[in-house]
Amino acid sequence: MLKDVTHHNIQVEEGVFIHAAAMGQGEPLLLLHGHPETWLMWHKMAPQLAKRFTVVASDLRGYGDSSKPESIPGHGNYSKRVMAEDQIKVMKHLGFDRFHVMGHDRGARVGYRMALDHPEAVDKLVLLDIVSTYDMYALSSREFSKALFQWYFFTQAAPLPEDMICASRDQFFRYSLHISRYHSENDTSAEHFPPEVYQEYFRCYTPETIRAICEEYRAGETVDLALDEEDLKNGKKIQAETLVLWGGSGLVERFFRPMECWAKFGDRFRGHPVPCGHFIPEEAPEEALKAVEAFL
Repeated sequence: MLKDVTHHNIQVEEGVFIHAAAMGQGEPLLLLHGHPETWLMWHKMAPQLAKRFTVVASDLRGYGDSSKPESIPGHGNYSKRVMAEDQIKVMKHLGFDRFHVMGHDRGARVGYRMALDHPEAVDKLVLLDIVSTYDMYALSSREFSKALFQWYFFTQAAPLPEDMICASRDQFFRYSLHISRYHSENDTSAEHFPPEVYQEYFRCYTPETIRAICEEYRAGETVDLALDEEDLKNGKKIQAETLVLWGGSGLVERFFRPMECWAKFGDRFRGHPVPCGHFIPEEAPEEALKAVEAFL
């Protein structure tokens, strides 16, 4: 589907490899996908971005064709801090010490943690359809818990969520892509995922990936939340100029005031909604490209 792509499998620690796809020439731009997808989620945006940037779209630890390390007590090896360090090692391997970062969903959480922990590495930052992990829990409500139940379901002790998801893997995966989830009987969300793309995502949605996803969410509730709380307590800010985009018909718009949420993490944020739901790069790629290219 994408031309002139070079694939890399880069060792970031003993026994852990990160898969990354690179294309284009110019300033380096790291793209980080969300749940439950892979690097391929950028297929509608990457070709245009590659005309100006060296685009590196990678699979996060635990997702796609990247390694899925064994679970450990405390879930620390799936924290966003560790996942951000993975991606910095990927970019250094490819020759880049400083670069732009754009992330969606879980990838955006890796992106903002990277900007907090490694300001020397992140030039400009783009966050798609999230507020911080701190705000996701601090501002949770009954309706939020129903709509985004995975924030609590995935974090239950193993192997309960893993076993339940694997028992209905096809249905749960479709539900995770929001297909026919928040829309009317005339829902067209499935149109955003061509069959070949959908099947590639599903190929990677293995029992090992499902285990890793649950571990990553468990790390979110524990390690990641604690890191956010620590940074807010100490007044640590995101130094990078940051663009925040969110779906105007999605759940971030419904439950949060994104710019107010991000203001506590710094004063270099700008942002606005785009006309779509959660999966911005696939639902509204033209609108996203216009905003991102102008910002970068």
